[in-house]
Amino acid sequence: MAWIVLVLSGVMEAVWATALGKAAGFSRLVPSVVFVVGLVLSMIGLAWAMRTLPTGTAYAVWVGIGAALTVAYAMATGEEPVSALKVVFLLAIVGGVVGLKALH
Repeated sequence: MAWIVLVLSGVMEAVWATALGKAAGFSRLVPSVVFVVGLVLSMIGLAWAMRTLPTGTAYAVWVGIGAALTVAYAMATGEEPVSALKVVFLLAIVGGVVGLKALH
């Protein structure tokens, strides 16, 4: 169960990171609210997962999922250019997350 919560927390990290980028310095209400809610949910989930998972592994997986999804979303929406190397490096992050899970 901790792994499921951790993955969902990583997804919420991508949500809050994306919302932060759209909040324009917290001058836009809806993205600012999404940021706060996403941040709180992400941190609660990370903290809960870390009760049973090692801190380093949990944190690395959380960051990896959040970073990969944030960049993938930005590329999918055209906010960030797509390149073959970016895709390769995102796959390397995903591979690292999968590897950490496999070792645990």
